[in-house]
Amino acid sequence: MSKYIVNSAAEQQEMLDELGYGSFEELFRKAGVKVQAEVDLPAGVTEYEAYEDMRNLAKKNRIFKHVFRGAGSYKHYIPSVVKNIVSRNEFVTAYTPYQAEVSQGVLQGIFEYQSEMCELTGMDVSNASVYDGGSAAAEAVMMCVDKKHHKILLSKGINPQYRAVVKTYHQFSEDIVIEEFNGDFEVDDDTAGIFVQNPDFYGNIIDVAAVKEKAGKAKVVVIANPLALAMIEAPGHLGADIVVGEGQQLGMPMSFGGPYLGFMTTKKDMVRKLPGRIVGQTTDKDGKRCYTLTLQAREQHIRREKASSSICSNEALCAFTAAVYLAAVGPEGLYEVADTSFQMAHYMADRLSEIGFETVNKGPFFNEFVSECPIDAGELFKHLYARDVLPGLLLSNNRILWCATEVNSKEEIDWLIDVIKEVL
Repeated sequence: MSKYIVNSAAEQQEMLDELGYGSFEELFRKAGVKVQAEVDLPAGVTEYEAYEDMRNLAKKNRIFKHVFRGAGSYKHYIPSVVKNIVSRNEFVTAYTPYQAEVSQGVLQGIFEYQSEMCELTGMDVSNASVYDGGSAAAEAVMMCVDKKHHKILLSKGINPQYRAVVKTYHQFSEDIVIEEFNGDFEVDDDTAGIFVQNPDFYGNIIDVAAVKEKAGKAKVVVIANPLALAMIEAPGHLGADIVVGEGQQLGMPMSFGGPYLGFMTTKKDMVRKLPGRIVGQTTDKDGKRCYTLTLQAREQHIRREKASSSICSNEALCAFTAAVYLAAVGPEGLYEVADTSFQMAHYMADRLSEIGFETVNKGPFFNEFVSECPIDAGELFKHLYARDVLPGLLLSNNRILWCATEVNSKEEIDWLIDVIKEVL
């Protein structure tokens, strides 16, 4: 074990003497971390028996055939080429490449991902990447605050789970103040960043340019739906300083909540505040194109105790998946997916309105919207569950957040309306 334990037996005994213990056994026992009695483990089973147990356990999961819910996780069609490529053993690892330059294929995949995300968001640089949309928003807080500005304003139109993650990340940061606003906001000298979501959690498309105009010197952070960016103006072109969000829509299944992809893009002057890795394109000594890890400004293996982020086991495979998906569908295909989702959502809103479900959204929306349920929503949901339908997310006051994507056809929506009519 001398190859793996960096201190000698004499050094270990010196530490135990300092702590007042005669052995590690005594230390673990006094600390209460070692089980005293025999552990009552079940007898081992065969591989087949273990498989049967796992299969029976998996049957408890409910997978709906008809999905009309989004709220941060979306059902989209994933071209078969995506899984075929990313499942190759050269790519299947969640661990970050430390001796990265020997993995030119991985680096090129990340570089392509970064380039695609910058094009979608209208920003200069992208990292690769963080854990999910919530952690991306939380990391963006660290990019905004400095010695003179400590206040972060969060719109209540942001996904409530993201807001909860932001507060959890920074609950013990004494110099960071998190405040929420609904609709309008006021900026003072201490304001570091204004966080908005576009489209917001309720599907509304907001005026990012107006937010930027009112923000003054505070940074504007936009939490974006990357699929919507195929249709609406890129936040970077509207004045956003940082664009973050969830990339699950780009080739990743819903998969019971993960693993997902938190993307982060920003302007060039803020590049050293980005967490994670940034891959660059360069040339080798022979003048051939190659790729390298260009920047890792905030990581603990670089900054040690001064690090302000920990994204070592990153989501590189998920980022690569997004790169393959975007390359597979192309710009026109991505627009077609977004436009079909947009059209189906508006068609569903119109059909629901016909049977008494008033649409709450008064302005433009993308592929999610809120409607007022004219009957007891709990009873409606029971009936829909029985018909293998996952309905929209139930909000307060009998309001339902619906979602439609390119996989929800006109015929399926018409069928949904007929099913709801049975309850009405």
